[in-house]
Amino acid sequence: MAGQNQRLNVVPTVTMLGVMKARLVGATRGHALLKKKSDALTVQFRAILKKIVAAKESMGETMRASSFSLAEAKYVAGDGVRHVVLQSVRAASVRVRSHQENVAGVKLPKFTHFVDPAAASGGPSNASPSLTGLARGGQQVAACRAAHVKAIEVLVELASLQTSFLTLDEAIKTTNRRVNALENVVKPRIENTITYIKGELDELEREDFFRLKKIQGYKKREIERQMIAAKQFAEEQLAEEVALKRGISIGAATNMLVAGGEKDDDIIF
Repeated sequence: MAGQNQRLNVVPTVTMLGVMKARLVGATRGHALLKKKSDALTVQFRAILKKIVAAKESMGETMRASSFSLAEAKYVAGDGVRHVVLQSVRAASVRVRSHQENVAGVKLPKFTHFVDPAAASGGPSNASPSLTGLARGGQQVAACRAAHVKAIEVLVELASLQTSFLTLDEAIKTTNRRVNALENVVKPRIENTITYIKGELDELEREDFFRLKKIQGYKKREIERQMIAAKQFAEEQLAEEVALKRGISIGAATNMLVAGGEKDDDIIF
């Protein structure tokens, strides 16, 4: 349905007109709020997009540096450094914590990295990282570890940005659909309904006005008819009185009254 046919099926009354006007005010206010929300989400979306581009550019450099440091550690400490590292590590020292950030009513997942103090210091089951590669290549192993920790930090940041990016994308699509629905479907339908109710109320008012005019005309004609009937009745009563006084018929008395009402030019007095 489109145009004037796109309206709600309601009874055209004054009460329903007030309800429709209230609904139109609510729809207009909701449309404005959703539009502001969409703008705020779009601004945040573009900011996150810029951060993702920067994070991906830095990730390439970081991954290159970590791969190069791993090659240096293998070259200096030998291929057996992998087994040494695996034997000295039982739990991860760099961990990821997740939380939510509220942006214009949308909860964005955020990931942050942190270093577990127990695992970083060696703990009950881990060897101290500073003792790894003590025989040879300890400096390169430490540098390789630092480079990979930095790479993990960049990857965690990129994962957080990518997740927030996808969540914002879905939220913006949903908000835009709601804005378009309010702007192109709900508000026009309510406005058409209000126009329809106003037209029907105006038509009812015109019908009432026409009905009142007809009633007034009928009453006026009835009053005139009653006045004519009363006048005729008064004339008949007067004719009866004249007939009784003069002893003539009622018709003759009526003719006398009628003739008496007319002026004779030949008679002076």
